[in-house]
Amino acid sequence: MNFPDIAFYLFASVAALAALAVISLRNAVHAALCLVLCFFSSACLWILLQAEFLGLVLVMVYVGAVMVLFLFVVMMLDMNAERLREGFASYLPAGAAVALVMAGEMLALLHAREAGHAAFPGTDPASAAGGNTAWLSQALFTQYTLPFEVAALILTVAVVAAILLTLRRRTGIKTQDPSAQVRVRAADRVRLVKMAAERPAVEAEEKTP
Repeated sequence: MNFPDIAFYLFASVAALAALAVISLRNAVHAALCLVLCFFSSACLWILLQAEFLGLVLVMVYVGAVMVLFLFVVMMLDMNAERLREGFASYLPAGAAVALVMAGEMLALLHAREAGHAAFPGTDPASAAGGNTAWLSQALFTQYTLPFEVAALILTVAVVAAILLTLRRRTGIKTQDPSAQVRVRAADRVRLVKMAAERPAVEAEEKTP
C-alpha cells in the first residue's frame, strides 16, 4: 500500500468521524466546527482524486460561505444560550484541534501529490485536456451546455420563488408596497398651510401698562 492510498483512507476516516460528531455533539458551535472539518476532509479527497476544481469549490463555497451562514443562524437563534455566552475561550480547544487536523491533512495531501500516483488506473481525460479545471470547463460548456443553462434557470426561479414567499401578505405583520413608494409625491405627503400671525397672550399682557 503506497502513501496516496494511506492518505485516502486517512481523509475518509477523518471525514466519517467528523460527520458522526456533527450529529452527536450537543453544542451547536462544536458541531459546526466538526462540519467544517468534514467539508475540508472531503475537499482533500477530491484533490487526491485529481479533481482540484471540485475540492477548491467545496472549500470556498461550503467552508467559506455556507458554514458562516450556519454559524450566523446559530448565533441569531441563540441556541443553547448558556454555553454560547461563555465566550470565545470555551471554543478555543475545539477550534485548535480542528485547525491542527486540517494542517496535518494539508501536509499529508502535499506529500501524497508529490508521490505522483494516479487514483484510478487507465487514461485520465483531465490530464489529456491539460488539467482538471480545463477538462471540466470544456465538457461543461460544450457537451453539457443545455443542462447547465437549465440548472441556472431552475436556480433563478427558486430564488424568485423564495423572495415571493417571504413577501406574501400575512395578517399581523407590517408590510410595504414598493410600487406605492415609487409613486409617492411630495404634494400627497406634505401640505403647506398659511396662517395669520398672532401675538401670544403672554406677550400682550406684559406690554400692557
